Amino acid sequence: MLSKIDNTIKYGKQHGGFGIQILYPGLTRPQRNDSGFSTIGRIDHARITPGTLIPMHPHKDDEILTYLRSGNVKHLDSEGYTDIISNRKLMMMNAGANFYHQEQVLEEGGTLEGLQIFIRPETAGLTPKVQFFKLHDTYSNNRWRQIAGKGSDYPLQIRSDTWLLDLRLEKGQDIVLPQAPSENCAFLFYLFDGKVSVNKTMALARGESVLIEDESPTFRAVETSDIVLFITRTNAVYFEEGMYSGNLHG
Repeated sequence: MLSKIDNTIKYGKQHGGFGIQILYPGLTRPQRNDSGFSTIGRIDHARITPGTLIPMHPHKDDEILTYLRSGNVKHLDSEGYTDIISNRKLMMMNAGANFYHQEQVLEEGGTLEGLQIFIRPETAGLTPKVQFFKLHDTYSNNRWRQIAGKGSDYPLQIRSDTWLLDLRLEKGQDIVLPQAPSENCAFLFYLFDGKVSVNKTMALARGESVLIEDESPTFRAVETSDIVLFITRTNAVYFEEGMYSGNLHG
């Protein structure tokens, strides 16, 4: 099954220089009565002007990946970590039982654009921790790159059956899904930027996505496109009451 998720399903928020479009992927399947889809709770596509401060605020029972494509951010958190996040340096905040952080968008990096991704952990009350990973290259051209997931072959660890990959698909190039890391997997193909056709019958524009179950589609870049791929086990064990990843209907 292929389920297109267009931009009309997103929730928009704007406050000063801070703007986000929020995707709850489960809203495409209302019969499940879950705003998330298995372990994928929520995806925020953010655009934030330089100089914006997101003050210290809490998180609880969320696994949070900060994935930037432009902009530089100074990070500070309650675990004592501080660092600069960019399109070459990613951050995973495994919030666990109790966690606070603040983010300052730096002037020298220009406008921030990126994703803040909320994944559901297997259980509540885990020990909070923070991970950073520096990418070898800003983009992975025409080849899936492992970013975060469960297992030693993923540089950033997620504490549930969830895996994230990315690539830049150059204009005219085709790609298929990577091999699933486990049984009973579904895929969410998120088009960060560009234009892509799916099986030559479905068109995706910037910010749109497609949820894939029991299908093996072919994707073609109509123009050079940046893609983030989410993989989750449909029968995964997860905690659905996280502060941000939790079920809106719960």
